[in-house]
Amino acid sequence: MRVFYDLGIGFYALILRLIAPFHSKAKRWVDGRKGLLKYIEQTIEFKQKPIWFHFASLGEFEQGRSIMEAIKSQYPNEKIVVTFFSPSGYEIRKNTPLADHVFYLPLDTAKNARMFLALINPKFAVFTKYEYWYHYFKALRAQNIPLFMVSAIFREDQVFFKWYGGFFRKILKQVSFFFAQNIDSVHWLKSIHIKQAGLAGDTRFDRVVSLPKQRQVIAAVETFIQSADQVIVAGSTWPEDEQLLAAWLQQANATKILLAPHEIGQQHLDQLAQLFPTGLFFSQFASYSSDAIAVSPVLIIDNIGMLSSLYGYGDLCYIGGGFGAGIHNTLEAATYGKPVIFGPKYYKFQEAKDLLEIGAGFSIDGKDQLFATLNALSVPEKQSLAGEAARKYVVEKAGATPIIMKYLVSQKFLQK
Repeated sequence: MRVFYDLGIGFYALILRLIAPFHSKAKRWVDGRKGLLKYIEQTIEFKQKPIWFHFASLGEFEQGRSIMEAIKSQYPNEKIVVTFFSPSGYEIRKNTPLADHVFYLPLDTAKNARMFLALINPKFAVFTKYEYWYHYFKALRAQNIPLFMVSAIFREDQVFFKWYGGFFRKILKQVSFFFAQNIDSVHWLKSIHIKQAGLAGDTRFDRVVSLPKQRQVIAAVETFIQSADQVIVAGSTWPEDEQLLAAWLQQANATKILLAPHEIGQQHLDQLAQLFPTGLFFSQFASYSSDAIAVSPVLIIDNIGMLSSLYGYGDLCYIGGGFGAGIHNTLEAATYGKPVIFGPKYYKFQEAKDLLEIGAGFSIDGKDQLFATLNALSVPEKQSLAGEAARKYVVEKAGATPIIMKYLVSQKFLQK
């Protein structure tokens, strides 16, 4: 199986190199790794012994953010190195003040793993949720560098728990301790004889619970929504989501949508301009007349970084991705006390299932269900009850970060 794993890694890299001239994200992935180890060698001081945080992408960064903030606050002398697998995480957070250095993660080969660890010389490593790299994990164990998984979550259908999953179980057994999101995950690990796990919760709750206090005031948005009876904030949307919302607008009265698409490349923005012909673009807001702003039903957010504040402007929120690989972050909306609507592919996300169970989340599988849900939530009492349930859920689930920090301190991984 190791041979097939290595072949798969190599094939993945080859495909990205082949499509890089025609695909901007693939090009960033490839270009970001050219001369990477040499760059790291020239950049980092070996004697620092930093804490290494690795994130797949932007969502996982938010998952680990509260731990980095706690370390920087309580242990300001600690150094932090952050790596990303995806360009969408690296490009947005490459200048984060929480890290002393931010790099792409070199491809997972035995040689790269040994060289990378030799260069950064970490005191321990923190990975989030479910990104498992065979060679990095093996090299960490070989060098007696502790490895922690935070916000780890497991399900019965994962390869680790199949009869043919022996190779992948070996990867898990390199981890020093799993801080699991739920008790089911702890039980699944124990079923394959992994006992170094405990219930901590999801660190994203610690991040999002503070968002309403940190919310940006966005003057253009306040101007745009003045004449609206109902405001829908649609975050991280994909074309399937946007088509449903466009259908709703055709028959809705006095509804305005703040639309923050997942992709903001020019090609997709051009598509949105055709789908919402009277829509406005945030980057051009100053050029619109007051009459145009008053009558337009859609403000398209063509930048990144505003979404966590935008949710506070909505009466209810629509989370995109549920008609594709899976929904995006529901918690950033729920923390504001907003009902949350999303597509049918939510089963991998515990928080989405929880929101559905308490009546704060609503899954739709097409136009009819979307219309029915929006009509139902137009009743103020129902909207208020659903929103309050969402807010309470976030508050009650916060607290994973102090549990993790207490462990790291008690085991002397962090010292003044």
